[in-house]
Amino acid sequence: MGLTTYRDMDRATLDREYNARATVPDIAPIIAGYRARTEAARRALACVLDIPYGPGAAERLDVFPAATPPDGGPPGAGAPVFMFIHGGYWRLLDAADSGFMAPAFTAAGACVVVVNYALAPSVTLDEIVRQCRAALAWVHRNIAAHGGDPSRIHVAGSSAGAQLAAMLAAGGDWPAGFGLPPWPVAGATLLSGLFGLEPVRLCHPNDWLALDAAAAARNSPALLPPPRAGLPMLLSVAATETAEFKRQTRDFAATCARAGCAARVVEAPPASNHFDIVLQLCDATTPLASAVLEVMRG
Repeated sequence: MGLTTYRDMDRATLDREYNARATVPDIAPIIAGYRARTEAARRALACVLDIPYGPGAAERLDVFPAATPPDGGPPGAGAPVFMFIHGGYWRLLDAADSGFMAPAFTAAGACVVVVNYALAPSVTLDEIVRQCRAALAWVHRNIAAHGGDPSRIHVAGSSAGAQLAAMLAAGGDWPAGFGLPPWPVAGATLLSGLFGLEPVRLCHPNDWLALDAAAAARNSPALLPPPRAGLPMLLSVAATETAEFKRQTRDFAATCARAGCAARVVEAPPASNHFDIVLQLCDATTPLASAVLEVMRG
């Protein structure tokens, strides 16, 4: 083994542990499935696409209004909002690949928002996080016009998207920075996420992220002020993930639980992998989707 860099792992070991693509024979059919399912949802459902939430060309989002009356909530309230942020190791994918859960969730009475953002290395991770925060601010201010309830925004993401969703759930100065309430997020679903970025900084993803130690720390949800006490949080990690992806989910769930969050880990199917775990959201009867919808209905 070479020079140890992190938790008794050298660079070669970290490269293996954080190489999600190597855990499946071929990601191409899964990624193609994301796009095909999203295109089918766009054809079949009422939706408003490519809504700008900021000045950049990539700062846009899609809204799929609830197809049925909202479940739960106070009288006259809008639908709970499922705000999804795609993964792709901060350098791949698009909102056009990411609306696959809209048929199941809108049929269950939720409004679905799918967020797009600029990709590394054309922008920094700091900028990607800023864009996602701006998207949340847009949703909070505007989702009522699409039948959604701004007090019931549930953020979600897979892989890099889980890190971004966790950044939105973390404590921060939302009133001063965005004119929002102190806690604008009502819940979070985090799938196969990366919540401490120091090991990411020390291996191959940093070829496109270019993080220094300070940037890794300020974009690590595990190192930020925790989400508010009582915040419903669902975490899951695929059965065939590497040990480090599993540790990241386990450790962050424990951190949130110690802070008083209502955090729990939903067991993934035995054959699930890093890329298809998110497709459980396409079927409202899976344990993951059922748990998310239950939490959103409050």
